[in-house]
Formats: sequence, structure tokens, C-alpha cells
Amino acid sequence: MEPAAEFVKSWMKLSKDWQTQMEAEMSPQLTGGQLQVLELLQAHEPMKPSELLPHLETTPAAVTTLLDRMERNGLVKRTRDDNDRRIVWISTTDFGHTERERGLRVRSDIVNRSLDRLSAHNRQLLVYLIGKVSGTRDKKTAASDAGEEATAIQATS
Repeated sequence: MEPAAEFVKSWMKLSKDWQTQMEAEMSPQLTGGQLQVLELLQAHEPMKPSELLPHLETTPAAVTTLLDRMERNGLVKRTRDDNDRRIVWISTTDFGHTERERGLRVRSDIVNRSLDRLSAHNRQLLVYLIGKVSGTRDKKTAASDAGEEATAIQATS
């Protein structure tokens, strides 16, 4: 099997396994999508519903439905802007903070169970390589990157 196809097959299986475990361990109070909203609110609270759209890659109607459910379950609250009543602000409730922390622990536990199959060095190498492939690795000098790559390659030889 070609490397790209093998990577996709492995990545899809891992993603599906993680998603299944997340949904089972976070239910009934929280879903993966709700955890994502709570994480966004942690970083940018308060937010307008429209500000969630670029992060969630969904439709305005789907965001409204998601927020309705989250508000009904006590995870978020909506408040009207004091100066412009057309603007609605979303913020996290105390229960939402608690559930976000629980969801983050659940996700971390699930990922750590997968990573525990690797040595500490190979975990570091995997995180480094996934960061490079995804383009999310911090921008460093070319010399620094080359040195890290050489170290990583020597360590696996």
C-alpha cells in the first residue's frame, strides 16, 4: 500500500476510534461539538454566534441549534447587548466551565491511552511530525528545524 493511502487509513481509524470513545465517555452531558464551543468560549468569551462559524465550519442554522441545546442543558447563556439589543452574546455558565474541564480530561485520557503504546521518544517524534505535516508546528528558523530533524532521525536509526 502506498504511504499516503496507509496514512489515511490509519488516521481515519484513529479519528473514528477517538470520536466514538469521546462521545461514550462525555455523554450524556456533553458532545464533541459542544466541547469545541466551550473551548472557543474559553479563549474568546463572550462571543457572538456568528463568530463561531469560521471555527465550526457549519451553517448558521446548525450553530443556532447547537447553542439552543447547550443553553437548555445549562452549558451556556445568551445575553442581549446593553447598547444594541440586536446583538446576542454567548458566555459559559459555571456548569459549562465544569463540563469543559471534564471534557478536556476525557479527551486527554483517550489520546494518552493511544500514545501510551509508544515510547516517550516516539511520542515526541510523532507530535513533531504531525505538526510538520499539518502545518501547525511553530515557525522556527530553518537551522533549528534541520537540527531537530537530524536528532529525530538519528534517534530512530
